[in-house]
Amino acid sequence: MSGRCRVGAAVAGIVALTAAGLIAANGAQAESRAGQAGTVESQDADVLQQQGILKAAAMETQFGSRIVGSYLDDAGELVVSVSDEATAELVRAAGAVPRLVKFTATELQSVQRDLDKLAVGSTAGKVKSWYVDPISGTVVVSVPDGAKDLRTQRFLRRAEANGDRVTINRSPGTITPTADDFGLRGGVQVDKNTGYTCSLGFNARAADGSRIFLTAGHCTAGKPSFSRNGYVLGETRSSSYPGNDFGTVKVIDGWDLRGEVERWNDSDIRIQGSANPTVGASVCKSGKTTQWSCGRVVAKNVTVNYGDNKIVKGLYQHTACVRTGDSGGPNLTGAYALGITSGAALIRGECLQKSGRSNESYSQPIGEALSASNASLVLG
Repeated sequence: MSGRCRVGAAVAGIVALTAAGLIAANGAQAESRAGQAGTVESQDADVLQQQGILKAAAMETQFGSRIVGSYLDDAGELVVSVSDEATAELVRAAGAVPRLVKFTATELQSVQRDLDKLAVGSTAGKVKSWYVDPISGTVVVSVPDGAKDLRTQRFLRRAEANGDRVTINRSPGTITPTADDFGLRGGVQVDKNTGYTCSLGFNARAADGSRIFLTAGHCTAGKPSFSRNGYVLGETRSSSYPGNDFGTVKVIDGWDLRGEVERWNDSDIRIQGSANPTVGASVCKSGKTTQWSCGRVVAKNVTVNYGDNKIVKGLYQHTACVRTGDSGGPNLTGAYALGITSGAALIRGECLQKSGRSNESYSQPIGEALSASNASLVLG
């Protein structure tokens, strides 16, 4: 377990960058012995199941496409589905229970490949899944109750054209990735290998096809690598700071780059395009520390002094609350990308509104960042 804390709170009147420090803490680990609570029966069942799993793997290796598949029945017995008596005898001799089904593995796998090709090349509509099922000896296609849109119906007609080789299973619910941490949205926390945290700005595609996200340049300075929840995101691709304050990170395969911004306690915002900062326009920002906050643009083309001769030009100033850790997060006006969080004037690490003053926050306009990175936004 790791704990995260903020480092380096700004003093009154000083503009601070809003990347946050990351400190790893060793968490206590509670261990207990569960063996005494178990019963002999449950232990025996576990042993039988493990034996069945090992036997199933051996059967599938030995017989290959001669068998449709295998499964453990309610009693824990290994059942192997076959389409001919000769293979059934061999399965029986190998110590498993054979079950005759109508179609061969080759026939059913061909159906599945055909549906795979249709889904990848066109669409599966709202169909949830399809697989070769050793229990029914068919390809089971699962579709939500009441899904009657044209794309779903087209896929189902293609599946049903295979006759008895296919079983349509209608059930409630829709499929969505539950490992949501692999869905990258603007505003979520990203961690540098140097021990600091920032926020993800916007997902984008570079002209060379690279999958990237934009964040603050002071977050990518030194070209660190990035991770999220302990999983590698990728390496810094480009960085511009000081002078500007934007950078890009090339994202490795396995992450889903979404054209969305995290709104925390509300539904995500789908990005529709980009806009230029306009004084008086509304602005909302998302970030890992202050999450969702809103205000107004009060100035543009602002030159900001971050100290130590680190001068950034061309920022816009706004009144949404921004604190340490929000650096790199997305700014929006409505559903349009406006910019990337750079920094803020803080008093003891808090936004000025805590002291009864109007917030002074600064952001990098998105247009310059996209143009310099030769990239286009991923839209929602």
